[in-house]
Amino acid sequence: MIDRQKLNQNFQYFDKETIVEIIDIFFEEYPDRAEKLKKNIQDGDFAQLKFNAHSLKGVVANFQDPICFELARKLDEMAKNQQSSGLITVFEDLDRACTKLMDELTALKAEVSGK
Repeated sequence: MIDRQKLNQNFQYFDKETIVEIIDIFFEEYPDRAEKLKKNIQDGDFAQLKFNAHSLKGVVANFQDPICFELARKLDEMAKNQQSSGLITVFEDLDRACTKLMDELTALKAEVSGK
C-alpha cells in the first residue's frame, strides 16, 4: 500500500503531467520487468536476477510502497546470495504486490489528472 504522505513529499516538486508520465512509464515497463525476473529465476541467472530485482527496487521506491520495496529488496538479496530456495514464491508475492500497486497508481493517476 502506498504511503501517500511520503509519496506526496517525493513528488512535491513535479507537476501533474510529470507524475502521470512517471506512472505511465511504470505501467509500460512492468510487464517486461516481471517477465525478465521470471526468466532469470527459471534460468538460474543470479547475476541478471540481481540486476533486474535491484532495478525494480529502485523504481518501486519512487512510489513509496513498502511491501513492493521490501519484496524487491528480498529478491535482490536472494540473488546476491545465490539462494534459489523460495525465489519463485518471493517473485510471485512481488508480482501480486506490484499488481496492487498498479491498481493504487491507477486511482492516483485519476485523482491527479482529474479523470
